[in-house]
Amino acid sequence: MSAFRTSATGLLRLVDNGTLADRIVEQIGRNVSPAERRAWSRSLEVLGQDLADAGLGQVEMLVEYQLPLTNKRVDVVLAGVDPRTSHDSYVVVELKQWSYVESYEASDTLVAVEHVRGPRLHPGVQVEQYCEYLTDFLGVLAGHHNPVRGVAYLHNAADRDISDLFDRQATEQSRIFTKQRRGTFLDYLRTHLGPASGAGAADRFLSSAVRPSRHLLRYAALELKDRSHFTLLDEQRVAYELVLHAVEKARSADRKSVVIVSGGPGSGKSVIALSVLGELARQHRAVMHATGSRSFTQTLRRYAGKGSTRLKSLFGYFNSFMSADRNGLDVLICDEAHRIRETSVNRFTTKAKRDTARPQIDELIAAARVPVFLLDEHQVVKPGELGNVDVISSHAKKLNLDVEVVSLHGQFRCGGSETYEEWVVDLLGLDGGEPSVWAGDGKVDLRLADSPEEMEAFLATKQRSGVTARMSAGYCWPWSDPRPDGTLVPDVHVGVWSRPWNVKSDRSVGEAPGSAFWATDPNGFGQVGCVYTAQGFEYGWSGVILGPDLVARDGRLVTRREESKDPAFRNKKMVSDAEADLLIRNTYKVLLTRGMRGTIVYSTDAETREYLASLVKVIRPVETVYEATGNDDLG
Repeated sequence: MSAFRTSATGLLRLVDNGTLADRIVEQIGRNVSPAERRAWSRSLEVLGQDLADAGLGQVEMLVEYQLPLTNKRVDVVLAGVDPRTSHDSYVVVELKQWSYVESYEASDTLVAVEHVRGPRLHPGVQVEQYCEYLTDFLGVLAGHHNPVRGVAYLHNAADRDISDLFDRQATEQSRIFTKQRRGTFLDYLRTHLGPASGAGAADRFLSSAVRPSRHLLRYAALELKDRSHFTLLDEQRVAYELVLHAVEKARSADRKSVVIVSGGPGSGKSVIALSVLGELARQHRAVMHATGSRSFTQTLRRYAGKGSTRLKSLFGYFNSFMSADRNGLDVLICDEAHRIRETSVNRFTTKAKRDTARPQIDELIAAARVPVFLLDEHQVVKPGELGNVDVISSHAKKLNLDVEVVSLHGQFRCGGSETYEEWVVDLLGLDGGEPSVWAGDGKVDLRLADSPEEMEAFLATKQRSGVTARMSAGYCWPWSDPRPDGTLVPDVHVGVWSRPWNVKSDRSVGEAPGSAFWATDPNGFGQVGCVYTAQGFEYGWSGVILGPDLVARDGRLVTRREESKDPAFRNKKMVSDAEADLLIRNTYKVLLTRGMRGTIVYSTDAETREYLASLVKVIRPVETVYEATGNDDLG
């Protein structure tokens, strides 16, 4: 179950006997701070009593409801019967204990809360986005007009102390109530919820089919040309608003500022990037999107810029700004900024430019009034990549620039399982944690294969059912050019099984797509992807082959750089053993977190297979019901 479920009457009984917080923790299965327990006791009791006083004690309360495919939780979803139509009726309630709130620097989407550091999202905007997200993802709500309503309930506040919140026009999904408006709130509840059991409505809501996330690049062209097709939640929306706020502030104050957005795989960095790009393009701002990844940029150009040379020109590379005019752009969006390199120099750089080359990060900062960096520090997989929060912040502060840092804690990949991402990090020893036993969490499916044949057959069934699936591996086999007859060489050998790597160049070879499109073209299934073609993308199911560069010995995973075929690892003077160790571990971190629905793993080493089997004890299929449309995100 994705929520703690009770009726309003049942909740008040739990409040009376002091067991409410314990029951919620028991049901949702995560660690909870004392402050959060206190918030539950105070806010939920108020809402439960309001429902009881309104004669709605049988309405079902879905407390801490987890939004599908994310780790975000809604405070309460009320499920009941519409008294006018007898249809199912749902009201999302965002509970706030705030007592004093004002607009953040005249913004109508960000607010400043007394005794709270930094800006927060306007609660009306927050609950409106939850409603929109639910409408986009839950089949039970499809095809209905206003299928779910939303309110923010500031039950400790008087109107005069939050008056700025009312400046934003309310919708059916963003109504705001205070303690001063309690009577009006009770009337609102009676209007949309009848005095009947909400059990059936709650059943249908919790068992609803989930439509997978909209394919990021499939909708990017519309995102840039028309209106937003992405729902930004919590920190994502804060990051989006901060960027737009910084742009306006830099324009009016004639001062540069830097925005850094840090988050793990699937936290929505690229959704934010494209949303900002689309909005600024519609405002006719001078804006560009850049990455350090050929695959990612080429794919964006193909899908987001489809049919428009102008749109394609918005997508560039980090090394495109060596000679750019200072502040020539209003905004430069640097996606995958962990791939920033020391300099932009390469073998094609002219001597004149080579002699005057600056650090690449300085070039990017100089190019725009507001440079925006979106990154994940655990995705540095290539020697020479150095993008991280500290490095970028240090450069900006040396230039006396304002720096805004937004951390994305949400998880929209791996079934929304933050637990799985943490398990992978601990398995690979990336943050000092110890490997633990994976017992499943009902959100993502983790499996082990006994052979590459078994892995491929399993993934093939997923691909045939309409769910995207790909195989990838560590760079532990040679990588040949195509044969003269135009066929690929099956370089990846494991026993009698063999498959080719993805195509080296951007040009297709036979039915195999160019390297930039391996992750998005259905014909990419026949080849094994490497980290450079998988990074930045995601698919429904991910098959990962652990090569001999990462093996278990004496109860822990160790790296063996001598087994890597990556040319970048050949020179020990250029890449130390410690650097190689981290890069190999980061490589597998990337590969193991590409799957939206599940991951299946095979190791070429027998001892490693035994080690993994000791850590993956339970195979628990994902409980969510999915509609197989194949529209998985690329993030």
